[in-house]
Amino acid sequence: MKRAAVLPLLALAACANPPVKQAEAPFSQQPSLAREAARIVPERRFSTVDYLIVDKSERLMIAYAGGQPVKAWRGLQFGDAPQGHKQFEGDERTPEGRYVIEGRNPGSAYHLSLKVSYPNAADRAFARQYGRSPGGDIFLHGQPNALPMGRMPGDWTDGCIALSNDEIEELWRIVPDGTVIEIRP
Repeated sequence: MKRAAVLPLLALAACANPPVKQAEAPFSQQPSLAREAARIVPERRFSTVDYLIVDKSERLMIAYAGGQPVKAWRGLQFGDAPQGHKQFEGDERTPEGRYVIEGRNPGSAYHLSLKVSYPNAADRAFARQYGRSPGGDIFLHGQPNALPMGRMPGDWTDGCIALSNDEIEELWRIVPDGTVIEIRP
């Protein structure tokens, strides 16, 4: 190839968009969590995790420690209206976005619960422009304490993320307050 023909190609390549880091990519461009779950090495030792990703469409949550996937939970249950980002109190949607675990409730009516920091400033501002409340009290939690055993069928929360009681007990042990949780559509 002639040098004169290569120069315009190099100039075009220099103008191309830089690669997007996973954490900064829009939800639609981020890799499937199922592929991430396949990377989990069962023997990898960890005592706490530092990041959680929930994929609502795959009903999957993966915990990370030191940037590596270490544990996956499948079959998550959401609000009665699971599609779309929570916008207002009572819409029964599960939020989407980046939040943190900001507390825990050992006396929860749902066999332990970890509080998600929804609503954030953007959530409050959006609801305020419509004169509505964004809602709150979003948790990762187990099944209702009144349920003798097993799981409630389908999506049944008011916007929380429900797991089995055994699963929430494990999360309770390994997820410290301040852990980032990213909830994807």
